Amino acid sequence: MKEEIMEHIASQRSFFKSHQTKDIPFRIEQLNLLKKAILAREKVITEALWQDLHKSYEEAYLTEISLVIQEIDYHIKNLKKWAEPKRVNTPIYLWPSHSKLKAEPLGLALIISPWNYPFQLTMSPLVGAISAGCAVVLKPSPDAPKTAAIMAELIANTFAANYISLFEGGIEVNQMLLQQRFDIIFFTGSTQVGKIVSKAAAEFLTPVVLELGGKSPCIVDKDANIALAAKRIIWGKTLNAGQTCIAPDYVYVHHSVKEALIAEIKSALQIMFGSDIKNSAYYPRIIHPKAFNRLHQLMQNGDIRMGGETSESEKFISPTLLDNIKTSDAIMQEEIFGPLLPLLTFEHMHEPIDHINTGEKPLALYYFGSNQTAEEILHKTSSGGACINDTIMHVSNHHLPFGGVGFSGQGSYHGKQSFETFSHFKAIVYTPTFIDLPFKYAPFSYFKFIKKLI
Repeated sequence: MKEEIMEHIASQRSFFKSHQTKDIPFRIEQLNLLKKAILAREKVITEALWQDLHKSYEEAYLTEISLVIQEIDYHIKNLKKWAEPKRVNTPIYLWPSHSKLKAEPLGLALIISPWNYPFQLTMSPLVGAISAGCAVVLKPSPDAPKTAAIMAELIANTFAANYISLFEGGIEVNQMLLQQRFDIIFFTGSTQVGKIVSKAAAEFLTPVVLELGGKSPCIVDKDANIALAAKRIIWGKTLNAGQTCIAPDYVYVHHSVKEALIAEIKSALQIMFGSDIKNSAYYPRIIHPKAFNRLHQLMQNGDIRMGGETSESEKFISPTLLDNIKTSDAIMQEEIFGPLLPLLTFEHMHEPIDHINTGEKPLALYYFGSNQTAEEILHKTSSGGACINDTIMHVSNHHLPFGGVGFSGQGSYHGKQSFETFSHFKAIVYTPTFIDLPFKYAPFSYFKFIKKLI
C-alpha cells in the first residue's frame, strides 16, 4: 500500500506540474463534472448515509448533498472573479511601478475527513481545492464505510487518477499518507488527532487547516423566546444524533426560565419525532459501539429530566436532558458528540461568560436573548463562529468563513474562503524600463529627500 501511495503522489505531482489545473476553464469543467456525478448518485449516497448513520433521506440531503451542490454552484459562479489578479495600491516612492496579487494553487492537497458528515466534509473542501487549481488526495473515515465506498467509486469514475485520488482504509493508511509530502493538509476531526496531523505536517513545513470541535456553549437568557429557543436548540442537538462538531454541547439557562425551557424542549421533541423516537425514520444512530459506550457512561452524570433510553444492539440513545450538572462533572470535561444535553443555571451573565473563558475556545457559541446582551457576550468571549437566537445555521452561509480558533481549529473554508485556503497569493511588483530613478542606488545622493518621502 505504501508503494501504491507513493506512486500515486508522484503521478499527481507530475500532473500538477503540467499546469493544466491552473486553467480556469479546466477548473470549472471539473466542478461541473463533480456536480453531475453527485446528482447522478443522489439515491445511493443517501442510502449509504442511512446504512452508516441511520440518516433519513431528508436529513442526508439537507446536511450533506445540498450543501455541497450549493458550494459547487457558488464557486462556478464566482471563480473567474476570484482568480483574476488584483491590483493593489503602490506607495509613491515605488513610482512608476504598480503592484498586483495573483492567486496560484498551492499544489498537491491532502484532505482527511471524518465519519459524522462523511460526504459533505469530504466533498466540500474538495470543491475548494478544485476551485483553487490543486491536485487532491482524499482520505475518508473508515467508520462510515458505505459512504466511503460510494465516494471512492464516484472519484474513480469522474476524475483522472493522477488528478484526484481517494484512499480507503484505517489509521495505518492515514499514517502512510502523513509520511508523504503535501503542499497543504486539510483535516477535519478531533483535537487529539489534529495534533498528530500538525506534527506530521511540521516535518515538511506543510501548511495545515484544522477543523476540530470543542464544547460549544448555548446560553438562554431570561428574556429569550423560550419556545423558539427550545425548538432551535433541540433541533441542533438531535441533528445527526448530536454527532455534529457545532452541536450545542451544553446549555447555560437563566434559573428563572429553566423549567419552562425543559417543558418546551419536551414539546418540540414530540412534534419533531413523535412519541416513539426509537422507531422514528428521522432520528439517526450512534456511529459505533465504542462511541455508544462512552456516551452511556457520560449519562451517569446529573439527573435525567428527559430521555435516557438506550439500546446497545441498535446503537440508539434518545435525546437526553441532564439536570443538576456541576462544571467538574466528566460530561463537562470533553466534547459530548452525542444526544446528551447538560443543563446549568446562572443568575448573572458573567457566570456563563467566565465559564466559557476558563476553557478552550469553542468552535461555535449560541445565545438566545436580546441583541444588546448578545453583543456583550460576543465581545467578551472567543469562538470560531456564533449564532444569535439560533443554532448551527451559520455553517450554511457560503458568504461566511467556517473554522475554529485555538483548540477548536485553525484556518477556515466555505465559499470564497475555500478558494483562498487552497491558494497562495503571490505579491508582484511590475516596474517599467522607460525610466530608472536613482534613489535606491549607492551612494544615496538623494537620501535626505527619500527619508522625508518614506
